[in-house]
Amino acid sequence: MASSAAIAVPGRHPGWPARLGPLLVDAGVVELRAPKLLDAQPWSRARLRDQAHLEQWEPTSPGSWLDRNSSFAWPAQWSMLRRLSLRGQGLAFVITVDGELAGQLTVGNVVRGALCSAWIGYWVASSRTGGGLATAAVALTADHVFRSAGLHRLEATVRPENMASIRVLRKAGFREEGVFRRYLDVAGDWRDHLCFAVTTEDHPGGLVQRLVDGGHAKIIR
Repeated sequence: MASSAAIAVPGRHPGWPARLGPLLVDAGVVELRAPKLLDAQPWSRARLRDQAHLEQWEPTSPGSWLDRNSSFAWPAQWSMLRRLSLRGQGLAFVITVDGELAGQLTVGNVVRGALCSAWIGYWVASSRTGGGLATAAVALTADHVFRSAGLHRLEATVRPENMASIRVLRKAGFREEGVFRRYLDVAGDWRDHLCFAVTTEDHPGGLVQRLVDGGHAKIIR
């Protein structure tokens, strides 16, 4: 079994909190972990610096970008993410490269029962794009939710214009399933989104192993 399998903490909700990785890609050593209250400053710096890079893809929200992404906004977001994760409604992670915060990833709307499904969303700092970081984070998380969190299907929606994110999903092993018309209010208007998905049957050896076999990543033991 690859070292991408997470170390789950007994007595918590299946799959969270956990630490995923490490996985070596061109960007560096990638790991995911549960958010911390002390992440406020690096999280805010990355978000404020990358407003132009991020705002065009994220759902429309009330208030200014500064208000929503200052270090003072982090405690409320951290508390909400932690609460949802402990309740089993999601799994929240920050993405690190060589130990430094470089992005964020959330598995949300976890549905159990006959569906066993959730969606995945992520962002990475513009200074870290192009080095396989996002692909590694998505692959690590998909393997984790299938092996440790008991899910069967993981979905991602992305605007057709967001070619970088589309490349991430395809490289990670997601398949395109169709178009959701006027699906989400982004940047002040209702935008079409492509739907991508992956299920446990698609890559029996795991998405991380698929990247390794393709020469895109190396597992650190």
